[in-house]
Amino acid sequence: MKRVPRITPQEAASMVKDGDILLVGGFGMTGNPVHLLHALAETPVKNLVYVANNVGEPGLGGGRLLRNGQIRKAIGSYFTSNPEAVQAAQSGAIEVELLPQGSLAEAIRAGGAGLGGFYTPTAAGTLLAQGRETRLIGGKPYVLVEPIRGNVAFIRAWKADEAGNLVYRMTEQNFNKAMATAADLVIAEVEQIVPVGALDPDQIHTPGCYVDYLVEAKMTPEDLGSSASIENSSKKVDPLRLRMAQRALQELKPGQVVNLGIGIPTLIADLITPEMGIILHTENGMLGVGPAPEEGGAMDYPVNAGKIPVTALPGASYFDSADSFAMIRGGHVDVAVMGGLQVDERANLANWAVPGKPLLGVGGAMDLASGAQKLIITMTHTNPDGSPKIVPECTLPLTAVGAVDLVITELAVFGYPDGRLTLLELMPGVTLEEVRAKTSAHFVEALQ
Repeated sequence: MKRVPRITPQEAASMVKDGDILLVGGFGMTGNPVHLLHALAETPVKNLVYVANNVGEPGLGGGRLLRNGQIRKAIGSYFTSNPEAVQAAQSGAIEVELLPQGSLAEAIRAGGAGLGGFYTPTAAGTLLAQGRETRLIGGKPYVLVEPIRGNVAFIRAWKADEAGNLVYRMTEQNFNKAMATAADLVIAEVEQIVPVGALDPDQIHTPGCYVDYLVEAKMTPEDLGSSASIENSSKKVDPLRLRMAQRALQELKPGQVVNLGIGIPTLIADLITPEMGIILHTENGMLGVGPAPEEGGAMDYPVNAGKIPVTALPGASYFDSADSFAMIRGGHVDVAVMGGLQVDERANLANWAVPGKPLLGVGGAMDLASGAQKLIITMTHTNPDGSPKIVPECTLPLTAVGAVDLVITELAVFGYPDGRLTLLELMPGVTLEEVRAKTSAHFVEALQ
């Protein structure tokens, strides 16, 4: 059995060259090879193409490389959580290529598998499909996404043996597992290195043939940024938002696999009890999401898609981001509940691009909107300026075409029976006249 060399973070950083394509694991700061990145930030390397879900938080992980001006281009899914990334993109300091989160994960997996790309229904008919080949398969539009490979991959695992076999912990698989297969040089930062034979072969996630070097480095709460403690997360709860969450809960049935987006949908998680038998899915790699812990953080708990520490219910499972989005695209998620900026008469959804802000944060919304068997949108009926969100035709960049099944606002519930926007319910104390006055879309009425 071969032995994989053990090196220091500084030695690992010295292997990265100017202009390299660098694959970086992690979701937020969990499963993030922060020690390798911080060592790289101490080098003069520049013009990097940085491939990751995001660039980390300000001053942490890839955030240091960004701050140093070492990144020329960032390819990823969600950069809006780092204000410095937003500023760099707006100023032209970095080039940004945005991919839906599932397409990013699958592109890396394709790169590692030697494939020439893949066709996905995600993003069809949206801004992110422009310039990409689109073809009809089975009468449905699919978008071609080319594979992604790197010169170097920095990944993070929980344990390694001296042969380079890796074991990940909880939701720390995320992008690490695919990235371990998709670079010419793979350097794994791990919490602990154990002798060959100490790991159960049944428990190994990444075989040692993919790994070139090992770096042993201990994670601390400071390395986890905002996920270090549940105290860093907060939910905006008010009676109207809670009313929408309670109404959305009525649509969920025992045994269903349900994904809850950020914002109002996250309130639903606090209303679900184990007796309801609803299985919560989070796209960064977990089924069986439980309530938030009373204390503690990502040192002891998994995190959800909002990077908030959560508990795991009995029967929960963990997996990587590529497998997670295969669940979504394959129709294995029964219901997705997400927020919205606009919904129109043709069941189109716009929820990822905010007016006046750079297009830097699509995340997993496009995959979920097109892949879940039922899509429920919870949103306020109007914008802060009073303009309607339920409109004749979306004017904001689309998330998905013809995908919405139900819209729940603080005023009413709308659906699309027979393909027509239809008012199904009024919320308590709301009049039909009020809904008409605040809805610019044409709708029919089927009030119960």
